[in-house]
Amino acid sequence: MKKTLTLISFYILMTACSISNSLVYTGDEKVAPKMKIKILDQTSLAYKTKNRLPFSEISDISYDEKHQKLYMIGDKGYFYTFSAKFSHKIDKLKYLGANKLREQKTKSSYDSEGLTHDNRGQLYISFEGTPRVATINTSGYIGKDLKLTNHIKNSKNYRSSNKMLEALAWHPKYGLLTAAEYPTRNKKIKEQSIYSLNGKVWNFKAEHHKNSAVTAIEVMDDGNLLILERAYAGLSKPFVITLKKLYLNKCDKKYQCKTEILASMNSYDGWGVNNYEGLAKVEKNRYLMVSDNNNKQILRTVLIYFEVKQ
Repeated sequence: MKKTLTLISFYILMTACSISNSLVYTGDEKVAPKMKIKILDQTSLAYKTKNRLPFSEISDISYDEKHQKLYMIGDKGYFYTFSAKFSHKIDKLKYLGANKLREQKTKSSYDSEGLTHDNRGQLYISFEGTPRVATINTSGYIGKDLKLTNHIKNSKNYRSSNKMLEALAWHPKYGLLTAAEYPTRNKKIKEQSIYSLNGKVWNFKAEHHKNSAVTAIEVMDDGNLLILERAYAGLSKPFVITLKKLYLNKCDKKYQCKTEILASMNSYDGWGVNNYEGLAKVEKNRYLMVSDNNNKQILRTVLIYFEVKQ
């Protein structure tokens, strides 16, 4: 994934004069693509070093509506806390603190990718490098590891060490759900899956764009899933971000489930290029989406607040 992101950064650097560093649509309004989401607000995030840690490379987010706290994690094992409030726009977003991920057994580095919380406010985190899901507290201290099924626990089942547990969400019926960035080795490249930690699996087709990969998942109000996919296949190909709905209750006997495209944002159609990697539910039908700036100053961390149309 890091090699891909480096190429993305190079692409944006080389085309910075013509590409918006946001989700703003810059194409022809007469042929603007129809979307089933409405962008309510957006902002670029840039902060000075806090607690000697940079604000960079955000990989996922989780919003605690009860306490109005927004949590973010980064690829380098950093944990960020914000005070945040939302209505029809982003009303408040205050950067409170940054901590390194840490735990009782010393680990030199973490490739933290997925973040979510349950109905009690307990935070959970997932990792690449080693397939792992664990509890985490609000100051970035990692607690106990959760038991994984044999299939997602075995590192040899993944396409590489950077293609492991990319996404994480908590479902009120099925508990913690996770997804690898790309399908595991026993599947075709477009045969993606969502895994519950208790062994249940839902399968779906990744989008037809080359290298379309899952970067985040979130549970919707009706119990189905919101899937974020990113596709990048080189400087001569379009960069595509897709938001789609996965129907967990509309699957065939092989658990191949129905999906519905909510938004497809293609750089060739005038959309700004950003590597969106995180999703969080804010309130009914409303979500946040955040980008990873790949630790490049020219690339902002972009936070999008949007509503899924009903």
